Amino acid sequence: MRRQNVGHGRTVIMLKINEQIEIADWELTESFTRSSGPGGQNVNKVSTAVELRFEAERSPNLPDPVKRRLRRLAGRRWTLDGAVVIFVQETRSQARNREIARERLADLIQKACEKPKRRVPTRPTKGSIRRRLADKKARGDVKALRGKVDE
Repeated sequence: MRRQNVGHGRTVIMLKINEQIEIADWELTESFTRSSGPGGQNVNKVSTAVELRFEAERSPNLPDPVKRRLRRLAGRRWTLDGAVVIFVQETRSQARNREIARERLADLIQKACEKPKRRVPTRPTKGSIRRRLADKKARGDVKALRGKVDE
């Protein structure tokens, strides 16, 4: 995370993904709910679980190819309106859960920034084709011998 001074005494917190991509704080929405699991009375009183929502489809900071890869990588976390939703309730601390959620979002976007290698199609060797056909013939012969025996 990085703080950026925008003038008039205002500071915007930026989530830095890499050299080209930074996500502004206004693009992220956080909501807090009560967490399940251990924690005693703390669980019943304090809203520590974090739901981080990033409007990826409308983000001006993400290039289109990155958005497409992010959509594929996010899977069920991608909503119909084009947002990525990350839910974290691992710790009893709201601040730590916020950090974890932001780290997960940054990791996900970082993975989406990596261009996948193009697969170079290869041809099977003559030897492998011969072996495959010989094995097929042998299996066919074995199966042919399984029929009824004529007397």
